[in-house]
Amino acid sequence: MNQQPSSVPSSVEPGAGLSLSVGYGTDRGLRRELNEDSFIASDPLFAVADGMGGHEAGEIASGMCVRALAAIPQLSTGERSVTAAVLQQYLVHADNSIREATGARAGTTLAGAVIVEQMGMPYWLVMNIGDSRTYRLSQGRFEQISVDHSEVQELVDAGEITAEQATVHPRRHVVTRALGTGDETEADYWLLPVEEGDRVLVCSDGLTGELTDDHIHRILSTVGNPQDAVDALIQASLRSGGRDNVTVIVVDARNVLNDAGVATTAPRAEAAEDEVTLPRSRPGQQAGGPAAPPPDSPPAARPDSDAGAAHEDSAHESGAPGDGRH
Repeated sequence: MNQQPSSVPSSVEPGAGLSLSVGYGTDRGLRRELNEDSFIASDPLFAVADGMGGHEAGEIASGMCVRALAAIPQLSTGERSVTAAVLQQYLVHADNSIREATGARAGTTLAGAVIVEQMGMPYWLVMNIGDSRTYRLSQGRFEQISVDHSEVQELVDAGEITAEQATVHPRRHVVTRALGTGDETEADYWLLPVEEGDRVLVCSDGLTGELTDDHIHRILSTVGNPQDAVDALIQASLRSGGRDNVTVIVVDARNVLNDAGVATTAPRAEAAEDEVTLPRSRPGQQAGGPAAPPPDSPPAARPDSDAGAAHEDSAHESGAPGDGRH
């Protein structure tokens, strides 16, 4: 679903106040036979699903996930009233559907952000399951909002390896949580106030597996139009090897109301002096926080198959049998 990149940016203005500009695109990469990524970019929901399973199973899993989210009523009405509980309800439905359709032999990650309004103020409700990611460039500060559900992230958290070592670790593609396979399928959630000029990036690991956070930050902070930023990120990932499917969504927020109910129009901050990533800090805990932390569970692996089985996420492993990633 939504397998072709868009060349036309989208501007969403459902009334006075917050205005969103959106760019999105996907590419199967240089080594994959199929694109097992799916995405949805429809106000108020922007999300990327990265299928695992190979031989078209991953494509089925990610597509079912996106179709389940597309059924959320607020997507047809444009209302910004989705809650974490509602999202989780639809994710449970997606999980059940994928298991039934594939015999729990395929799965998908999911990352994204939903615009929600509380007391008239807009927030990013960020969700994550697996190792697709959501970043935010806000007021010159670049940070990873989502926290990877992966074996290497757990090693980083435990102080056993560094973040740099994680990028080349042989188990870097093993995820510990996914929809449709494994024992742990609950998403994490963060709630963050929307700031004037915010730029949010949602992507599959086909981007982060090829580009460093510094490189991503540089593009996001220097390419003004969100569709141009998407195209630049995808092309950069292809130039860096394109070993996996890559899907990117960029959302810009403008005309954000301040506490006095007045819209602000300050320009988005350009490149920050220092990049800030928060792989295990949870900024949402300061502004709403994720839902209750999910219990520990066995890892869901994505098999390291760089050689091109259908969208096998250049080696995403999912501990469930036959789970070839991307």
